[in-house]
Amino acid sequence: MTSPTQAPEQTKAHEPHPYIGGRNAALSALAAWRMEWPGAPRVVILTGSPGTGCSRLLTGFLMLCDPEHRKGLELDALDPATVPPDLPAPAVPSVAGLTAAQTLWLLADHYGLAARRTADIVPELGQLRSSGQPVTIVVPDVDRAGPVRGTGEPARVVRDVLKPLAALDSVRLLADVPRELAAGFAESLPPGVAQIIDLDAPEWADPEGLALQAETLLDPHFGAPELPFTIDLDARRALAEAIARRAGDGAGSRLTVQLAVQSILMHPEGFDPADADHLPGSVDEALDLHARRLGAHPRILRQILAPLALAEGDGLPVHLLTPLASAVAERDLSEDMARGMLLAAPFIRPVGRAGEGVPEDERTLLGLQHPGIGEAVRAGIADVPGAQARIAIALLEAVPDQDWAKAGTYVRDHIAGHTLEAGLLPQLLTDPGLFAHADPVRLRAAVEAVPPEQLDAPARTYLRTAPLLTRTQAPATLRAALLETAFVEDGLPEYAAVLRRIVPALPWHTLWSVPVAGADAVTVGTLSPSVDPAPSVDPAPSPSPSVDPAPSPSPSVDPAPAPSPSVDPAPAPSPSVDPAPAPPAAVSDGAAQAVAVSVVPYGTPGASPLRADDPTAAAVLVQDLATGAVIDADPARIQRPSHGERATGALGFSRGADYVRVWRRGEQQGDEEIVTVLISATPFTGTDLSPDGILLVATESSVKALQIRPAQPGAHPAP
Repeated sequence: MTSPTQAPEQTKAHEPHPYIGGRNAALSALAAWRMEWPGAPRVVILTGSPGTGCSRLLTGFLMLCDPEHRKGLELDALDPATVPPDLPAPAVPSVAGLTAAQTLWLLADHYGLAARRTADIVPELGQLRSSGQPVTIVVPDVDRAGPVRGTGEPARVVRDVLKPLAALDSVRLLADVPRELAAGFAESLPPGVAQIIDLDAPEWADPEGLALQAETLLDPHFGAPELPFTIDLDARRALAEAIARRAGDGAGSRLTVQLAVQSILMHPEGFDPADADHLPGSVDEALDLHARRLGAHPRILRQILAPLALAEGDGLPVHLLTPLASAVAERDLSEDMARGMLLAAPFIRPVGRAGEGVPEDERTLLGLQHPGIGEAVRAGIADVPGAQARIAIALLEAVPDQDWAKAGTYVRDHIAGHTLEAGLLPQLLTDPGLFAHADPVRLRAAVEAVPPEQLDAPARTYLRTAPLLTRTQAPATLRAALLETAFVEDGLPEYAAVLRRIVPALPWHTLWSVPVAGADAVTVGTLSPSVDPAPSVDPAPSPSPSVDPAPSPSPSVDPAPAPSPSVDPAPAPSPSVDPAPAPPAAVSDGAAQAVAVSVVPYGTPGASPLRADDPTAAAVLVQDLATGAVIDADPARIQRPSHGERATGALGFSRGADYVRVWRRGEQQGDEEIVTVLISATPFTGTDLSPDGILLVATESSVKALQIRPAQPGAHPAP
């Protein structure tokens, strides 16, 4: 390879890169970084305005870095200064749509790290050596990070991923970063470590490549229609050079060229190649010129594209485009939309979706051809929060019977993103149905972007439960069940009641939950009405259930990086119930009473010490199994279910560190059918199950009872 400080001998003309068609100066700098040429930086920060071609340049460079892809390229025909050495392919974690934590877990998975916490990943990468060479990582599309656009995830990726990686001497890093973040990133590193390649800067200009791009797009051999200015080589070249000159070498030039050619080829009638006024100098001009050439006002085109510029995810279902465009424009655009798709065609791309569970009317999404188009359209909207508010209202109106279970996927999963940008998300976060049915990764990201002081109690409950929902990738019914329990824990029974009403298939109903610190064993039992002493209760866990001996992850955890594997569950906020156990309940003298017995620390309110003279000894807390009310009773009067009673119960259970499986007994051993799985953000310290199906569980901070509602035979249990 030729040194970047030496001009290569021009013995022959080199072929341009087959995918990029230029950018030799930038390619040479990237190749020098890849081969660790003396003086080359260890960290390269690639940046530029939307449309300058950062993603395309990075894709073309990675083609040269992949050993398999190199075999299909004529490397000898390329400029040697632009061809990196044949080395193992770098790690390329795609951050589009992902959080900073997910990006780190992608790297952990790629390198097979043994990290169990997000905080361990970067230190382990620092100790890693790949065949004696430093670790090489390429991070594309940082501007597209995050499941929700308005949450500022690109900045978090730079702060929590790129800066820590760049600080490791053993890591060589190349990242495609938005311009507003590039300078701060470089300044955080010692002098000489990082280089910024800003494709808008004159030193990286590529006028020849820009003209070649336009000429290729106009060439009938590459799909262009046969027109006088496309079939004639000289005319084609002259038009391509004119388009490139008009687009310039600055912001948006590659995208501007692409849109100019698409507009011309889609509607060539009346186009005069000799008239430079028909050629755009920016994405904004490309939009306006195209509208005028088709006899429409530019405002109409921008109104049609506005919902796509404000959309979340991959795009909008086709049936939502007209109502949302009308909402943004504040007038009925039905007629304009009916005749406006040809007008919008150069700027829109369809996205097909397949697979089970995708509704018929959402199998085709409409998105913009490039994020730079969205930037241009959004810049022309006078009041973006107001437009997003009108979109959110239209999406709410699209929910059938206000039942989130019937809502379309886009409405259910992305309304939080629209209301976040509108500044209205806190008002939306009072609906338990949305909490249960919305995609937890997107909803969690949106809620976390709201200042905590703006969140009401239901939203705070959702926020503390969300790490469990995202870590386990729980389906909607199990999400609803976990949230139902969380609402009871936080003293919000009315919200739990709503979930029980709108999700009839909940696998359990939470009977009660009380904060009890330090409970380390629980058991169910029966309080005899007789005053005669009965065999004393053994507070140790029952031997009947099978307990998984080793702490194991939740059974529904995907071994691949989960949406938020890095977030350790935050401590729950103080429940709004009285922290002391309920007042003692009267004991009936006429019938046996089902009770819950917990082994708790000495001094726990309502508990009876096992040894009154020993404050280091444990105490026993007795509660009504159905209500949680504390019972002032002699533990010696409590009887545990016999092995026979347990064996004849319809349900059994087994326990791991942070989950409890409940299963229905079969006629023969081995015929058991899992009914549900209770998952906890913190390890269980005690578990028991009454013969009539009340599950009693304790963690280090609480004790609660759940009435298990067995699924009907043949029903699919929650994972």
